[in-house]
Amino acid sequence: MFEEIGKVHRVLGPVVQARGVTRAHMLELVEVGEDRLIGEIVRLEGDRLTIQVYEDTTGLAPGSAVYGSGMPLSVELGPGLIGSIYDGVQRPLEEIKKVSGEFIQRGVRVPPLNREKKWHFVPQVSGGDSVQAGQALGIVQETEHIVHRLQVPPGISGTVREIAGEGDYTVEETICELKTEKGSETLSMIQRWPVRQGRPFRERLASTAPLITGQRVIDTLFPIARGGTVAVPGGFGTGKTMVEHQLAKWSNADLVVYIGCGERGNEMTDVLKEFPRLVDPRTGRPLMERTVLIANTSNMPVAAREASIYTGITMAEYYRDQGYHVAVMADSTSRWAEALRELSGRMEEMPAEEGFPAYLPTRLAEFYERAGLVSTLDESEGSVTIVGAVSPPGGDFSEPVTQHTKRFIRAFWALDRDLANARHYPAISWLDSYSEYVDEVASWWEEQGDPEWSTLRHEILDLLQQESRLQQVVKLVGADVLPDRQRFILEVCRIFKNTFLQQSAFDKVDTYSTVDKQVKMLRIIVMYYRLGKEAIEKGATLMKIRRMKVTGEITRMKFSIPNEESDKLDSLGERLEREMRQLGKIYEQFET
Repeated sequence: MFEEIGKVHRVLGPVVQARGVTRAHMLELVEVGEDRLIGEIVRLEGDRLTIQVYEDTTGLAPGSAVYGSGMPLSVELGPGLIGSIYDGVQRPLEEIKKVSGEFIQRGVRVPPLNREKKWHFVPQVSGGDSVQAGQALGIVQETEHIVHRLQVPPGISGTVREIAGEGDYTVEETICELKTEKGSETLSMIQRWPVRQGRPFRERLASTAPLITGQRVIDTLFPIARGGTVAVPGGFGTGKTMVEHQLAKWSNADLVVYIGCGERGNEMTDVLKEFPRLVDPRTGRPLMERTVLIANTSNMPVAAREASIYTGITMAEYYRDQGYHVAVMADSTSRWAEALRELSGRMEEMPAEEGFPAYLPTRLAEFYERAGLVSTLDESEGSVTIVGAVSPPGGDFSEPVTQHTKRFIRAFWALDRDLANARHYPAISWLDSYSEYVDEVASWWEEQGDPEWSTLRHEILDLLQQESRLQQVVKLVGADVLPDRQRFILEVCRIFKNTFLQQSAFDKVDTYSTVDKQVKMLRIIVMYYRLGKEAIEKGATLMKIRRMKVTGEITRMKFSIPNEESDKLDSLGERLEREMRQLGKIYEQFET
């Protein structure tokens, strides 16, 4: 498969230059030196080329051979991806550990998909059937809840000459032979696809259903639609990784692709240790049965970090094409951009802002535009939702990666350091964050949750804005100078922030909130404001409202009322209305 195409001339860390090159192509997969290090051609100049090497180049010397494959950098797609842990160029880390021990040896080769495991194949077509790209040839039960549809690869169509019968096969065995216009095509369970090329689909669809995460501040205030894009920017220690962990655990995506791109090794270690122990709340099965992990930590080769984003999104598109809703967690795109900057510098390209290459916005756009809800080639519906963490140095949102990312995403969950320092989780700022998906998902929330969802959400956001302005006055002259109606706004917002927006990831009851619980909690707090405002206008004091028994129950409801007992929130709302109206009547009679 690999043929010698040139010799190494110069080594600049992960960037290798070669001379005397023949038969080379842009973005071609190559192997370099005696250890056959994996690389990719990123520049061609006559008989010279520049290679981006995805492994440690220590010891590589001029004169070493360069071998070309004639193919672009690709990933293997097929049964066995789910539950696996890969590095940035799809090398299975658990299998490599068996071969090379605790550290990855240079040039080690292990197939991404297990060649020995047999999968039970059930054909869906018969001999003589005409099939098109994207049509299922058969199915494999990959996990208990994921049916893997083995489809005709894109760009291929024809007539089934022979199809394997129901039985157990390895991923390399032939399952179908097609007669095509160009001759014949032999298909196995493995597909190979270039990572930098998006997989085709029939058409892009408008999404009206939200990705439910169980995190109240996200679902209620700043929702994201299925197939949407969102950035989670924040400085060190503000909880970006924690937010993505919670979304990976609790979101209603069918599958999750978690990309640890350039993060610290101990963070990825926590993920690798924790995820296999977690139970999927929707199925009761291990969470790894709907998860693919890509680990490319900060101490691994920088060039592979740049490729890891594309490896993950290609896997996500593959399952999208089977009709699944996939969530991609990229942690973090800043580390990926730093890899671009380092490689660009070694290739002596002209730098732009803060040393990043001039094509940074283009690369970000190419990544985020691969999200979306689509009609697949076989006319089913699937989606890829991208949640990209951004790590601006010093929490400066004006730096290039954050600013360029904002151009290509439609939801922005800004993490606030003051909230993080106050142990307010998730530390998502309700003043700096936004979502452009609100109007698109509003009808879903009003049908599935509360008919007044949009009104309630707008009212509470307006109160938070008022509270922010009042806090400026409080800092100057203190809260005592404010009238009770304004102090009551501060009180309602305090309850809303502590009871609704703050959520404990370590509490079994509070870690996840259903749609029903979220809308009922929101309605109770808004009702508390409306009725309290009315009582104050009738003469009630803020102190009396604070001392009501039901006020204490409202502040504890996120812990005291589990998701499955959300009907208790209806009773709480009734008691709130009864007690608050009774308080208002007392003062009304007193004034009369």
